[in-house]
Amino acid sequence: MSEVRPFITSDVPVVAEMFQRILRKTSQSATSSLEIYLRELFLEAPDAQHDITSLIHQRDDGSVSGFVGVVPLALEFEGRPLRGALCGTMMVDGHKEDPFAGARLLRAFLAGPQDISLTETANDVSTAMWRKMNAAVLPDYSLEWIRVIRPAGFMVELAAADVSAARVFSPLARPIDAFIRRRPIDGEPHWSHFTSAPKGKLVDTDVDEDELLDLIPKLAAHYPMRPAWRRETLARIIVHARRKANYGPGVRRVVRTGTGHPVGLYIYYGDRGRIGRAFQVMALPGQEGAVIDNMIAHAASNGLVALRGRTQPALLNAMLGRRFAFVHASSSIVHARDPALIQPFLDGRAFFNGFAGESWCRLMGDAFD
Repeated sequence: MSEVRPFITSDVPVVAEMFQRILRKTSQSATSSLEIYLRELFLEAPDAQHDITSLIHQRDDGSVSGFVGVVPLALEFEGRPLRGALCGTMMVDGHKEDPFAGARLLRAFLAGPQDISLTETANDVSTAMWRKMNAAVLPDYSLEWIRVIRPAGFMVELAAADVSAARVFSPLARPIDAFIRRRPIDGEPHWSHFTSAPKGKLVDTDVDEDELLDLIPKLAAHYPMRPAWRRETLARIIVHARRKANYGPGVRRVVRTGTGHPVGLYIYYGDRGRIGRAFQVMALPGQEGAVIDNMIAHAASNGLVALRGRTQPALLNAMLGRRFAFVHASSSIVHARDPALIQPFLDGRAFFNGFAGESWCRLMGDAFD
């Protein structure tokens, strides 16, 4: 009889192969570096908990047919400590043979001892399963934003996503974008015209990992529902988020007042001439727009054709009127047996996604050669 059980070390090779085949959609065999990382992330983390574990779906013959990666996340709500768990890297092998394997995995995860269960990577199929189990989908945390900086270059990159040879036209796009930026439409700047830092007393500079360790909790402190990171846990997350080889080199900047007081930060990845990915944008209340403006200006100066990222409610409000577009790619979802713990997420009073999600891990955006 099929069963759901905890993930153990001997499962690592088969889960690594499933990851390559199902999520990376490649026929290349899993590397030893991927296997090492799966062990480190899901089995050997210093803050691992014996009763909040990743799960395996096992067939009658003992073979592995499904996996869900689970990472504990300590939370606090108005000073009350809570146990959270992040559900990501969910995959099922042979769905047609056993269409309920994914539901069994999710049900077993949600039955765990955690107070709050979260995901930010649910596709349409898994979102439907979460809904059936009385979870709440969070629209304001589930949108992908995109800000076009160089329209012609952006169109080339969109074409190159399907046909990589399209990048041969990149040199032709540059003079077109230069012309567009100089030419107003009906007397107003072009919708992608903004490429310079806002005037004022705010400046942004590179930030190192030690300063990030101090800044991130301070910038999240005004959220009633937020992570309760131990310093060593946050340090580990920052190290994991450092490398996203598939996205390009990373940029980490802090935005300050003229007197040096930090009001926000942004982290993004991207190569010149490509579409960059923003990993985290944080700001003190009322400073979201200024931080966003500084980020877009920096991405423009780095030669990116566009920047994309994930919304949070405070950022969503600030992005309105700043020529951002929004699409839905995956859903952020919360589940809790106590409805009062879901309400802060529905109200936008929870710090979620980015450092308080799954996207910091190297499974999203890194290469394992």
